Amino acid sequence: MYKIAIAGASTLVGRELKEILSESPLAAASFILLDDEEAKGQLDQVGDEISVVQSIGPDAFDRVDFTFFAGAEDLTRKHWRDALRAGSTVLDLSGALDQEKGVVVRAPWLDLVSAESASVDLFTPAVVPAHPAALALALVLERLQQAAPVRFAAATLMLPASGFGRAAMDELHQQTVSLLSFQGLPRALYDAQVAYNMLTGLGESANVSLGATEARIRRHYAALSNGHLPALALQVIHAPVFHGHTFSIALELERPVKISMLEEALSGDHIDLVLEDTDSPSNLAATGQNDVLVRLRPESGGSRNPNETSKLWLWAASDNLRVIAQNAVDCALDLRRLRPQGTVQ
Repeated sequence: MYKIAIAGASTLVGRELKEILSESPLAAASFILLDDEEAKGQLDQVGDEISVVQSIGPDAFDRVDFTFFAGAEDLTRKHWRDALRAGSTVLDLSGALDQEKGVVVRAPWLDLVSAESASVDLFTPAVVPAHPAALALALVLERLQQAAPVRFAAATLMLPASGFGRAAMDELHQQTVSLLSFQGLPRALYDAQVAYNMLTGLGESANVSLGATEARIRRHYAALSNGHLPALALQVIHAPVFHGHTFSIALELERPVKISMLEEALSGDHIDLVLEDTDSPSNLAATGQNDVLVRLRPESGGSRNPNETSKLWLWAASDNLRVIAQNAVDCALDLRRLRPQGTVQ
């Protein structure tokens, strides 16, 4: 039996992670739920096992096989080396460690990383499950390259409040209520009006950064690509929604390809190809889904033949919290080869 710790168990990502672990082959593990002092003492559960959330003490990671850091970046930076010294495999969902020496960004959904599995071993300090937007974009472009090389790719990501945690969702809600009642706007986190508004940047005193998120997505996409995927032009916009990534993606292929071939290339595990406009992908439709929802539309003038194109638009949506949690669990399942007996090596 494995012993698994979840640091940041009471966060939005932690909640999603607990649900997916309950449905995974790791559900029989022994779980320890950890968080900061504010969450200490709360009752929580993974599957049918009810636990008390504990603060992170000096012995919190003793004989823990896998530690998932699902809280704030500061929490990860403060405690990840303690978990590493205890012999635990560290999986960082916060993204705080993606620039640490030796840390590997992973996404087992991609065929591109299968050849890189051997690069993760007992000496790898931590694994960072790829940002869910980087994973969705890499997955789509990897599939399309099966049909034809991609000459140009550009994506606009609409980022929800949940990408910045529960406090961001609360402030978006409070701003919405305040606007409807003609009251002043709370700006503690965003320092800008995000309700009923779309922004490419936040206020000078904001405690979150769209630029930092965009930079992380670029790093993770480059790490997943490892030179095999096309260069990606990316813009991140904060959307006034609580949950779910949506993407507008413009692509140009090296040569015209039959639309049916493009649809066939996109279809498969982890992508739900939507063929009817009435079922358009949306952040609402993606909620609770493990797959990335994708709708393909050819650009007019991409070919003289109406049944083929070299230029196309993709409209896609995914559940940002569920995708990163599922990717993290898949990373842990992939890393079980390093702990075949469920004991700290």
